[in-house]
Amino acid sequence: MIYLDYSATTPVIDEVLDSYVHVTKDFIGNANSIHNLGVRSKELLLKATKQISEILNCEPNEIVYTSGASESNSTALKGVAFKHCRRGKHIISSPLEHKSVLDTLKYLEICGFEVSYVKLTSDGQVDLKDLESLVRDDTILVSICAVNSEVGYRAPLKTIRQVINKKNSNVLFHSDMTQALGKIKVNLNDVDLASFSGHKIYAPKGIGILYKSKKVEIEPLIWGLTENAKFRGGTPPLPLIVSLAKAMRIMNENLENNIKKVTKLNELLVSGLNDDRIHINSNNLCVPHIVNLSLKCIRSETFVRSLEKYEVYISTNTACSSLESSTVLKAVTDDKTINTTSIRISLSHFTTKLEINEFIRIFYKVYDELLLKK
Repeated sequence: MIYLDYSATTPVIDEVLDSYVHVTKDFIGNANSIHNLGVRSKELLLKATKQISEILNCEPNEIVYTSGASESNSTALKGVAFKHCRRGKHIISSPLEHKSVLDTLKYLEICGFEVSYVKLTSDGQVDLKDLESLVRDDTILVSICAVNSEVGYRAPLKTIRQVINKKNSNVLFHSDMTQALGKIKVNLNDVDLASFSGHKIYAPKGIGILYKSKKVEIEPLIWGLTENAKFRGGTPPLPLIVSLAKAMRIMNENLENNIKKVTKLNELLVSGLNDDRIHINSNNLCVPHIVNLSLKCIRSETFVRSLEKYEVYISTNTACSSLESSTVLKAVTDDKTINTTSIRISLSHFTTKLEINEFIRIFYKVYDELLLKK
């Protein structure tokens, strides 16, 4: 099997799984309980939270645990919108966003909010002049992802923050950093809220984080709040939280070496796919972990499914919108061929050169077979 869909989800690494099993077996108490088992679980919860906050360079009380980035995104957008609606009902976002952001914004429009989408340049970057023109006195929130999940475009968050503040310093800035964690150095200094997900960095599915600056007020998405869940009601999922902390520690310790390794794998892959029939959509402004390309004449779904018989796994765009045409590429180019024939190959530091070379061989074999059928 050749798995090249790491941006959709990652396998749980052994050390992280060991932590999950250990906490599940040995820390059965509810961290909200006042008896000894509960106190013991709470102490472990606080320890894990402190470790995560140190990695993200924030305070422990700025960490809100969620079920994943989709919930974090929804909590951030709805939480700000409903809390600050008296100050304004205008929100700005971009075509680069994950489906969980775009769908939440559609819901907020139904609720009476106005959403503006900033234009993209031809190289997939936020048009800063257009962004500046969109910021108004009644703008309460801007949400732009740090790394696009489909093509891999990186956003200059610091510059975006400066543009926003130039027009209205009261605007809150949220960034979906799901695809940034483990791929670049994450900096929370320029944002008020940020979303993360554990299953993108080799932790179990079902755990995520919403970073919320202590200066920011939001309405909770899930009520039933407790001392250990002040912005998201429910029993803290301790095994998942500890597993996430472990995964983040491993990620942080090896980040630079992992990036270097993936960069070399990216170069090998792109070099092997240098063909007139292939249009590489990712550019040097993208993270090396994601390579998006378009194929002439072959629909992306057809190609992805044809690779499956060789046990090769990639995706079309994002896993949450894999049967839809690319909204990101539509915003960058009017070329319908590119928009409807794009596929995403996502790499990991666990990927090997042997796998890349074998993938390239199978890629051309499948491509030639499909072209002959047309």
